[in-house]
Amino acid sequence: MESEKSFIALIEESIKKNWDADALTDYKGATLQYKDVARKIEKIHIILEESGVKKGDKIAVCGRNSSHWGVTFLSIVTYGAVIVPILHEFKPDQVHNIVNHSEAKLLFVGDVVWENLDESAMPNLEGILLMNDFTILVSRSEKLNHARENLNALFGQKYPRNFRKEHISYHKDSSEEMLVLNYTSGTTSFSKGVMLPSRALWSNVEFGKEKLGKALKAGDKIVSMLPMAHMYGLAFEFLYEFCAGCHVYFLTRTPSPKIILQAFAEVKPELVIAVPLIIEKIIKKNVLPKLETPTMKFLLKVPIVSDKIKEKVREQIMQAFGGNFYEIVVGGAAFNQEIEQFMRSINFPYTVGYGMTECAPLIAYEDWKEFKQASCGKPVHRMEVKILSPDPQYIVGEIVCKGDNMMLGYYKNPEATAEAIDKDGWLHTGDLGVMDAEGNITIKGRSKNMILGSSGQNIYPEEIEDKLNNMPFVSESIIIQQADGKLAALIYPDFDDAFAHGLDDKAVENAMEENRVNLNAELPAYEQIARIKIYHEEFEKTPKKSIKRFLYQEVR
Repeated sequence: MESEKSFIALIEESIKKNWDADALTDYKGATLQYKDVARKIEKIHIILEESGVKKGDKIAVCGRNSSHWGVTFLSIVTYGAVIVPILHEFKPDQVHNIVNHSEAKLLFVGDVVWENLDESAMPNLEGILLMNDFTILVSRSEKLNHARENLNALFGQKYPRNFRKEHISYHKDSSEEMLVLNYTSGTTSFSKGVMLPSRALWSNVEFGKEKLGKALKAGDKIVSMLPMAHMYGLAFEFLYEFCAGCHVYFLTRTPSPKIILQAFAEVKPELVIAVPLIIEKIIKKNVLPKLETPTMKFLLKVPIVSDKIKEKVREQIMQAFGGNFYEIVVGGAAFNQEIEQFMRSINFPYTVGYGMTECAPLIAYEDWKEFKQASCGKPVHRMEVKILSPDPQYIVGEIVCKGDNMMLGYYKNPEATAEAIDKDGWLHTGDLGVMDAEGNITIKGRSKNMILGSSGQNIYPEEIEDKLNNMPFVSESIIIQQADGKLAALIYPDFDDAFAHGLDDKAVENAMEENRVNLNAELPAYEQIARIKIYHEEFEKTPKKSIKRFLYQEVR
């Protein structure tokens, strides 16, 4: 039945059930209870209704994570409009283009974002509002002005005595109805508008309840640090938790390791959702250097002493993330194998998931106790996954999937939709991998990144980069094929670390050349790196912290 897959019904139920509980907190700021969220939702509904917004109209949102962002999202979808979340890291012209392409009627913004936008570049908007207090920044509609000026009076007329949970009755969504129009920021191409239906959001939230319900209960806390305009952070640091009655703390600033560790120590979340870069930075900077001293290396070879050290290290890292979590779920990009090997060696409770915006986002996951190292879990409930390969266990092929989590297609882009979803309904992920007999998926790389060697060999640059990134003074790298067919390594060194060890620019170059020679010693002939190029700035990244590879396809 349609009602069984109603995402909006999950929101409504949670608000009524957790009415007096804490819901959303801006870290170091104010807290909203579920009843406060409901009240704010009702006020936004009045603004939308009085402004003439109809069911199915698009409303864009652009700003840093905050409780106001969360309230705005909930308000738009429960009204029956389509939300267009836009990453606050996008440049102004990207924001303008998305607002225009999506045909958004209104735009809710954060104050920092608003400073850089140009309303004249978005001529079809009827209004722009500040999301923290609904202040009108731009209005091209008398109805909108009237709604905002008389908001409290209109609310009082609608609820003359007081506003109670019995008053809540949100839009009744159908499973195929589009609720979110999410523009990707891919590593291999430019933005496309992913149309996500109610069933996809419902299925992801339900999966969270089914698999994480024992670890995360109503009233439990979580820290939201990934951008909510991206599906990974939106679904598993906000929507699932809100529907489960949890208390979400938003890091309203850029999540540096220092701020993250401070927030975890105070909040002590019951679950941690992260991208690999955050985990890798914390372990590489705070943990591994202590274990790489001559004394520690010797002690780690002594059996009983080694176990004690690993136990102590495990406890220290657990405490760094608040010491109260069931597991860390890592996703959004490839996980460094050396760091993963280390985490497995100390029996750390981590797992790696796999997904994409087009699946809102989950495709695969496994509980940390069952998780197979180097994999990214098994297909999630209500999703089928297969490998397009003559021998999926051993021969790499493209990963394809279908099921409830899948998108409807790309907005106003039938060509891209037909390219992504085949005639049998399988979504082609563009990722390459294998799947063992138990269903564990291991990703080898992206099909668009795969390099064809001079003798026809398949080269997966991600596997070479993983080795190179573990070499001295390397922060990040990209392996590309040059015009002559030879491979080159683009490297952004860890200059801070290098300079701290007394290296100057010339010595850094020499160290990178030494890395190239040592790396080649580990690689087969067809994967040899012919040259390196040093970059003095970090590579440009997507919100998931994956490098935008399409910007770096030649050695300049």
